[in-house]
Amino acid sequence: MGFGSYDESEQKDQNVDTDDSDGVAVHENDHDGDVSFEMEGSTSDLVDKLGEMKDEES
Repeated sequence: MGFGSYDESEQKDQNVDTDDSDGVAVHENDHDGDVSFEMEGSTSDLVDKLGEMKDEES
């Protein structure tokens, strides 16, 4: 099943008017900062808790 023939002559010399003022300012809300968090338990405590949660699902 085809999508129709491709005619390169239709794609030739296309003029498109563009207006850059409508563009998106991707760096408008950039923020430099730090993120930190404190863990309430050790890694082994968290792994144990995860195991308990998985056991409860079964």
